[in-house]
Amino acid sequence: QLQLVESGGGLVQPGGSLRLSCVASGFTLAYYRIGWFRQAPGKEREGVSYSSWGGGSTIYADAVKGRFTISRDNAKNTVYLQMNSLKPEDTALYYCAVTQKTIPTMSPYDYNYWGQGTQVTVSS
Repeated sequence: QLQLVESGGGLVQPGGSLRLSCVASGFTLAYYRIGWFRQAPGKEREGVSYSSWGGGSTIYADAVKGRFTISRDNAKNTVYLQMNSLKPEDTALYYCAVTQKTIPTMSPYDYNYWGQGTQVTVSS
């Protein structure tokens, strides 16, 4: 059974850092393009970052560019999202997901399999 499980969320002060993890089971993550998304209360789910199979191609939303870094360890079937210089507006439920699309995309509609999410709250 294909499964994605996120972890690493929590409460952090503005300017702080968190590293989210997304562990895949039931399939080989190396064969998939993967994305991180977030959804704040009352807002639509939005793409945060994207990684190609080998990690050589990445995309970031403008709001997180220069602060977030996506990486993957295919040997561990895991993808990470390093989040630095966190801001209150980064508060959201963060999801990882995989797509079978053959082009880079951060549209949630292009992603087939999703994790349950991990909550990130940035507050003083």
